[in-house]
Amino acid sequence: MANQPLGKLDHIGIAVKSADEARKFFEDTLGARFLHESARAEDGFRVLNFELQGLIIELIEPVGEDSFVQKFIDTRGEGMHHLTFNVPNSREKVAELKAQGVRIVDEQDWAPDSYEAFISPRTSHGVLIQIGSGFPTLSDHPQWFAKRS
Repeated sequence: MANQPLGKLDHIGIAVKSADEARKFFEDTLGARFLHESARAEDGFRVLNFELQGLIIELIEPVGEDSFVQKFIDTRGEGMHHLTFNVPNSREKVAELKAQGVRIVDEQDWAPDSYEAFISPRTSHGVLIQIGSGFPTLSDHPQWFAKRS
């Protein structure tokens, strides 16, 4: 019997050199609708989120040369960086995955209702997969929209 689905796709993260340049394409060419922006220099990246027919696209721009996003772009070029899944019981699911031998990296406890972890691309055939719950991991969390007010 197959395992239950991991969770619902929350967003697709795309590494870009310039979020402002990429924004023009996603809005003007594809018709995406801007949702929100987040940027903190200490995080090393800037994020712009867009909605496109129910799909959330997250543009990730490096801030600083030491940014993991800059390292990604230097190695692989611009393009898909990760898939994020909304997994309400994310801590428990990550524990199950670890028990199955799945390589988990970069776990972060944000709050009692907010947690994230990443499945290594070495395990998932070259795709970085983010598993999470709550703010700031999920793109449609109400706290993102409260920050705009």
